[in-house]
Amino acid sequence: MSRAAASVAAATSVLWAVHARAELGGAPMTPPANDIAATVRTLQRSVLAAASAPAAAAAYTVREVTLGSGTVIHEYVSTAGDVFGVAWQGPTIPDLRSIFGTYYAQYQAGVASAHAAHGWRAPVSVTTSGLVVRTGGHMGAFSGQAWLPQALPAGMTGNDIQ
Repeated sequence: MSRAAASVAAATSVLWAVHARAELGGAPMTPPANDIAATVRTLQRSVLAAASAPAAAAAYTVREVTLGSGTVIHEYVSTAGDVFGVAWQGPTIPDLRSIFGTYYAQYQAGVASAHAAHGWRAPVSVTTSGLVVRTGGHMGAFSGQAWLPQALPAGMTGNDIQ
């Protein structure tokens, strides 16, 4: 890869975090057209309906977005088109403000509480009635999951967000 191409790839991965718009409770992420390093795959997944429901399976979609940085984000999208969960893994932390949207303030409050209780180096776990976030890792290897408990499809748990 030429030096100019590497510079463009690095710049677009930085711009990705600024311009990508997706959020919990909203529409899935749409990569900017100029981010040649980002890729999106859509995988169909289904989960068994709850025992009290009919035998049909409740469907949802998992979208895999690979950022220019190499971080992979899985978005769990309901049949209505709303993101109810996200998971990420990679060398950088994605723009959580963009991913969490209106839930970001709840996340920040939970992080402040977790840091006060366990210190700055401990993995962060935020659990409220409307938002659950688990993060961890170290430089070059970050991961996390976030989901909206009230929006999980029947038969699905937060452990399924990976």
